Amino acid sequence: MDQWLDANFWQTIIQKTGLWFITSVPSILFILILAVIALKSFGFGMKRVKVFMAERMKSSGRIDSDEADRRLETLTRVLTTLVKIVLWTMVGMLILKKIGVDIAPLIAGAGIAGLAVGFGAQELVRDVISGFFILLENHIRTGDVASINGATGVVENIGLRTTSLRDPQGVIHMFQNGKINSMSNLTKGWSAAVFDIGVAYKEDTDSVSAIMEEIAGDLAADPEISPLLLEPFELLGVDAFGDSAVVIKARLKTKPLKQWVVKREYLRRLKKAFDQKGVEIPFPHQTLYWGSASPPVAVDQVVSTENLESKDYQKVK
Repeated sequence: MDQWLDANFWQTIIQKTGLWFITSVPSILFILILAVIALKSFGFGMKRVKVFMAERMKSSGRIDSDEADRRLETLTRVLTTLVKIVLWTMVGMLILKKIGVDIAPLIAGAGIAGLAVGFGAQELVRDVISGFFILLENHIRTGDVASINGATGVVENIGLRTTSLRDPQGVIHMFQNGKINSMSNLTKGWSAAVFDIGVAYKEDTDSVSAIMEEIAGDLAADPEISPLLLEPFELLGVDAFGDSAVVIKARLKTKPLKQWVVKREYLRRLKKAFDQKGVEIPFPHQTLYWGSASPPVAVDQVVSTENLESKDYQKVK
C-alpha cells in the first residue's frame, strides 16, 4: 500500500509510459498508415484490372458488356472482402505484438480453434466451398435475376457463405450456399420475351399471325426498342386449343434483363392493333340457368297417404 504513495513509483510509471509512447505509438501509427495505403493501392489496382478485363471481355465478342460488368463486379467484391479480412488480421496481430502481448500462444490457440471449428462447423465449410464453386463456375452474378429454391429476384450479393435476392416486393431472401438445391438464372447471356396470344375460335389464325409479325416489325424499327433486340421475331404458330381461345406462341430474343420492357411494349401495341382490326380477345363467360319449379302436390293425396299410414300402423299394432 505504501508504494502507491511513493513518488518514485509514480515517476517510474510515467517514465515507462512516456517511453512506450515514444517507441511503440509511432510504430503502431506507421503500421496503420501502411495498412490504409495498402488498401487504397489494392482498390486502385483492382479498378485498373477491372477496366482491363472488361475491355478484354468486350473485345472478344463472346460476352455482352453488361454481363461482363456484372461478372467483374461480383468477383472484385468477393476478392476485396477477402483481402480486407487478411490484412486487418495481420495488422491486429502486429499491433498486439507492439503493445507487448505475446502472440505466439494466440497463433497456437487460433490453430487449435481452427481445427475444432473445422470439425464442428461442417455446415460453414460446406457453405464456403459451395460459394467458391458458384463464383468459379459463374452461375450467377450481382445484378442477375435468378430463382433460388423457389424464390425469384435480383441478386444483390454473392458471398462465400451466403447469397441474397431481393424480390419485386422488396423482400430480401438470404440463402446459405450449401443449402441451395435449385438455381435458375433468368438473365445469363440473353433473355426471351415469350408471348402466348389467345384469340377467339372464329378468328383466322393466319390473319392474326400477320398482325403479330407487323407489330414486331414496328417494334424492331423503333430506335428505343431496337437496341434491346438480339434476333428477329420468331412466330412459332398455333400452340394450343384452350377452353375459349386459340393460343398462338411467339418469341423475341432480347438482351439480359430487357425481356420485360420489350414484352410490355409489344403487348401494348398488339392490343391497339387488335382493337383497330376487330380481332376478338376472348374472356371468360358465365351463363346462369333458372330451373323450373316442381309441380304442386294435391291436398287430398296428402290426406289419403296419411290415413293409409295410420291404418297400416293400427294393423301392425
